[in-house]
Amino acid sequence: MTGDALSFDEFVSFNLAILVYFLGVRLNKKIPFLRHYNIPEPVSGGLLVAALALIVYLAFDKAIGFSLQSRDYLLFVFFTAIGLNARFADLAKGGKPLLILLCLTVGYMLLQNAVGTGIAAALGLPTGFGLLGGTISLVGGHGTAIAWGPKLVADYGVVGAVEIGAATATLGLIAASLLGGPVGNYLIERKGAKPDPDRPEEAPMIGIETEREAVAQVTHTGLMRSLLVLNIAIALGVGLQEALVTGIGLDLPIFVCCLFCGIVLSNTVPLVFKKMTWPARSQSLAVLSDLALGIFLTMSLMSLQLWTIAGLAGPMMLILATQIVVAALFIVLVVYPMMGRNYNAAVLGAGFAGFALGATPTAIANMTAVTKRYGPATQAFLILPLVSAFFVDLANAAIIILFLGG
Repeated sequence: MTGDALSFDEFVSFNLAILVYFLGVRLNKKIPFLRHYNIPEPVSGGLLVAALALIVYLAFDKAIGFSLQSRDYLLFVFFTAIGLNARFADLAKGGKPLLILLCLTVGYMLLQNAVGTGIAAALGLPTGFGLLGGTISLVGGHGTAIAWGPKLVADYGVVGAVEIGAATATLGLIAASLLGGPVGNYLIERKGAKPDPDRPEEAPMIGIETEREAVAQVTHTGLMRSLLVLNIAIALGVGLQEALVTGIGLDLPIFVCCLFCGIVLSNTVPLVFKKMTWPARSQSLAVLSDLALGIFLTMSLMSLQLWTIAGLAGPMMLILATQIVVAALFIVLVVYPMMGRNYNAAVLGAGFAGFALGATPTAIANMTAVTKRYGPATQAFLILPLVSAFFVDLANAAIIILFLGG
């Protein structure tokens, strides 16, 4: 612990996150509701700790704080691993579903902002307030909310935009974590989207390339090789992000650049150095990816300061409640039918809930929870991160400007 008795340093926070993850595993085993509705383990444990922190705050006026410096690195590891496992040939195979999902996502973002600004206008509030209850805070998340907040205050008269945006993004993250599993479960159990036993799939997200790799054990050399390649790709991603900012003024999130560099490396290096053992689609890389996602999401949820949500005005709560209903209906009535009414479409539905109201890691965690119970869904894990990580941030900026009137 640091100077404040309720503030934990980086070492303690990281290891507490591991304990909280195992707490989530225990809760899911003991509570049928969590298991039945495919609530991810980091969500179960993380939200319980956040609730306990809220009780401490209300009872003793003390805020429990966690150091989150390692969380960004874990995010980079996770998305870089996705990039390393992506092949251009696979992307070509998923071309049409990828395009459909992209179009649906853009359409939903327009709908989300229309809902937010429509309710705001009906209540006599500025457009910027409605956008804080739309893609700025929900699809965009904390980063976008904090980035747009000062501009909404200065140019559009939205008082407290930064605080409202951050609190809205927090509540959206919770809703995304809790909505995805039940939506996926509904589509699979009620809509008949169970996996076809006659068409076995590859392992989700981290595919296994050969039979030899499938039975190979995770070794220390495999882990070190995977970690080295991950760190090289992350370093290139950080450099690319800085070059884009200084060169053309394009400020993409660093994790997007890391994802892109991972894709480029995996589709070039093995072709040039054919005898090199490349870690893509290996068990070792899968372990590192799962570890990064699990601890990242656990740290994100256990560190939520739930008392900040109490400051949300009644109009924003109305917008948020409406957005949750709209997201669920859009997934069931639009995403699921348009994506094929099959098992992959159901898993995509769970993931869509994750990033429509929260963030891409939440989407992946939702899909992972569903596939752990029902079986892998390769296509869903292939195309959703590309849409939610690559295209959404670019489209969101243009859509926000459109609604603000340029």
